[in-house]
Amino acid sequence: MADVGHELQELARLYGIQLAYQDGLGRHVEAGQDSLLAVLRALGANLDSLDDVPEALRERREELAGRIAEPAVVAWDGRAPALELRFGVESGSLSCRFNLEGGERWAWDRDLASMPAIAPAPGSSVPGRRLDIPENLPMGYHRLRIEVAGKSATILVISAPTRAYAGNTGHAGDTGHAGDAGHAGDAGADAPLWGVFLPLYALQSKNSWGAGDFSDLEALAAWTASLGGGVVATLPMLASFLDEPFEPSPYAPASRLFWNELYLDPRRVPELETCPEAQRLLASPELKREIEALRAGSTVDYGRLMTLKRRVLEELARSFFEEPAPDRRDAYRAFVAARPELETYAAFRAVAERRGESWQSWPERLREGPLAPADWDEDDRRYHLWVQWITDEQVASMAREARRRGPGLYLDLPLGVHGSSYDVWRYPDLFVQGMSAGAPPDSLFTLGQDWGFPPLHPERLREHGYDYLIESLRHHLRHAGLLRIDHVMQLYRLFWVPRGMGAAAGVYLHYNVEEMCAVLSIESHRQKAIVVGENLGTVPPEIGVAMDRHELLGMYVLQYEMQPGYSDLRQPPARSAASLNTHDMPTFRAYWEGKDVEILRGLGFFNDQQAQEERDRRAQVRQRMAEALPPEERGDENKVYAGVLRRCLDHLASSPARMVLVNLEDLWGETEPQNVPGTHLERPNWRRKARLSFEDFSTRPEVVETLRRVDRLRKASRG
Repeated sequence: MADVGHELQELARLYGIQLAYQDGLGRHVEAGQDSLLAVLRALGANLDSLDDVPEALRERREELAGRIAEPAVVAWDGRAPALELRFGVESGSLSCRFNLEGGERWAWDRDLASMPAIAPAPGSSVPGRRLDIPENLPMGYHRLRIEVAGKSATILVISAPTRAYAGNTGHAGDTGHAGDAGHAGDAGADAPLWGVFLPLYALQSKNSWGAGDFSDLEALAAWTASLGGGVVATLPMLASFLDEPFEPSPYAPASRLFWNELYLDPRRVPELETCPEAQRLLASPELKREIEALRAGSTVDYGRLMTLKRRVLEELARSFFEEPAPDRRDAYRAFVAARPELETYAAFRAVAERRGESWQSWPERLREGPLAPADWDEDDRRYHLWVQWITDEQVASMAREARRRGPGLYLDLPLGVHGSSYDVWRYPDLFVQGMSAGAPPDSLFTLGQDWGFPPLHPERLREHGYDYLIESLRHHLRHAGLLRIDHVMQLYRLFWVPRGMGAAAGVYLHYNVEEMCAVLSIESHRQKAIVVGENLGTVPPEIGVAMDRHELLGMYVLQYEMQPGYSDLRQPPARSAASLNTHDMPTFRAYWEGKDVEILRGLGFFNDQQAQEERDRRAQVRQRMAEALPPEERGDENKVYAGVLRRCLDHLASSPARMVLVNLEDLWGETEPQNVPGTHLERPNWRRKARLSFEDFSTRPEVVETLRRVDRLRKASRG
C-alpha cells in the first residue's frame, strides 16, 4: 500500500482494521489513509494527523502489552484453552478465584515459577505464563479473577456447546455441562419446517386499527398451523420513534431491548374490564371514525395510529396505577424487578417526550445521565413502564399459541439501532460515534451503502462481557422459536463508514467471531430456539466456516439462483431457511415482470443501459423457466407465471432445507415492494398494507391449496 505508511498499517492492524478487501464488484480495495485515520480516532487512538502515528502506535503496543490476559475466552463444550497470562513479573503466587454463573465458586493458587512459560509480549523481556482452566465446565458465563504481585484481571469464560440448538430435543439446561448439550438431531429434531411471512404492520383484519396487531399475528399463526405450518415470520417488532424523531423502519429501532406498543390490541388488556374511561373511549363515535379512516388507507399512518392507541392505553395505565388488582400489581412488580433496564428506559422515553427532541439536543447533564424525577412527567414514565409489561404479556400469549404446532414465532434481530436510540444514549462507550455501519460498493449500489446507525465497538463489547448482545438476544428469544440474525457477517466483520466521507471510503472492522458465536449458542440452547444467519451479499469465507461449525442455518433465496444460463435450480442446503425472496427484494411477480428494474431506473440506481441489460437478463430467465414447464402448463402469460411459481415453491418444499418460508404476498401476485433498499423518503418503505385482508386471503382457494401443497411436499421430503 504505497500511499499508506507501514506504521499506520501496523496501527490499523492492532485495532482490528482490515487493510484490504474485495468489494461486491470483485475489485481489490485498499483502505486509504484518510479513512484509516478517521476510524482509528473513533476507536480511541490519540492522533490528529499522520505525524501522530508513531506515538499512537507506541501507545497501542504498550496498551496491548500491559494486558494481563484477553478479556474473554471460549470454552467449547466445557473445555477452555489454556490462558496466556503476562504480569510482567517472573515470580510470585498466582491467586485464582473462579465464579461460575450458577453461584458455585472455585479457588486455587499457583506458583508462577511452576507454570509453563510462553514468549514475552512484544516490547517486554519477561516471559508470560500458561494457566490451565478446569475442564467440564457447565454451560454459561463464568468469571475468573486472577491476582499476582498487586496486579489483577477478570476474564469472562464463555462455556458453550459447539453446535447451536437445532431442534426440539437435546436441550442443555442452565445447570448442565456445556458438553452435555449434544446435537439436537434425535428423532423429530430435524423435521422439515415451513411457515409464512408477512410484516405485522401490513397484516389487515376486520378488527385491526389500520395496522396489524398481536391478535392478528396470533390469528395468522393459528391459521398457518391449521394448514400444517409451524412457523410465522415477521419483521422486527421493537420499540420505535413515532413522534420525534419519526422513524418507522423496523431496522432502525429506538431500542433492541424493548417492544413496540403500536402492535398492542387494547381490547385484550385486562385493565379494560375495570376502566370505564377507556370503555367509553373505545365506544365513542369519534374513535370509531378515526379507526375507519386508518383502515381505509393503503399505507400505515404510524403517527396518527400511535396517537389514537395511546389515548386508550394512557387511560388503562392510569386506571391500573390508581387501583391495581392485587394479582395484577404483583405481576407488574415482578416484571419490572426482572428487568432492571426498564426503569431507565421509561425515564428516557418520558424525558424525550417532555422535551420533544432527540437526546443529542439535551443539555449535557441529561445527555450523560443519570436522569432525575424533575426531568420527566411521572404519568409518561409510568405509562412506558406499564405498556412494556402489557406488550410483553401479549407477545408471550401469542408466542405460546404459535408454539403449539412448531417453533412458532420467527423473529428478526436487526443489525443496529437508530442513532438517537435509548441504547446509544445508555451505552455511549459501546457505540462508535462519527461512524456508520454500511456495505462496500456492489452491482446495485455502486457507491456503497451508508445505513446511518453507529456500529458497536469490538473491544468494548468484549470488555463489557457481551452483556448488551446477550440482553438483546434474550429479549427476543424469550418468545421466539427461531431468530434471524440480520447481516450475520457482523459476527466476523462490519463495514464502517466515516461520517461525511461516503460509503466507498469505508473499511472493515473485525469482531471476535468465536466469542459471539458462543453467546449465540448458549442463548439458543437456553431458550430452545433455532438461529438463522442472514448471509446474503458479500460473505467472507470465515463466516461460512463459523456457521458450518456451529450449525447455524443460512439463507437460500431462489431469486438469486435464477440465472439465464442455468440448467436446473440449485438445491437448497439442508442447513438453510429457503424462500423465494426477502423483504428487501421484489415480490416474485414483480421480479418476473421486471417491475423492480423500472423502480430502480427511476431512482437512479440503474442507467438506461444497465436497465436494458437487466431486462434482457430477465427475459432469458423467463424463457428458460417457461421452457422447463410441461406443455399443458404453457399458454398465456398468467398461466406460465402460475406454473413457474408453483414449480419454484415445489422446488423449495421438496428440498432438504430445514425450513421453507412462503411470502404470502407472492400467493396473490403482489408487485409492489415492502422496501426498496437505499431509499428513505423516495418510497413508502415499511408502510404498505397487504392488498388482501386476513379474512380474504385465508379463505382464498388458491392461497389455501398452495400452502396445503407445500405442507404435503414438506412432509414427503422427510423421507
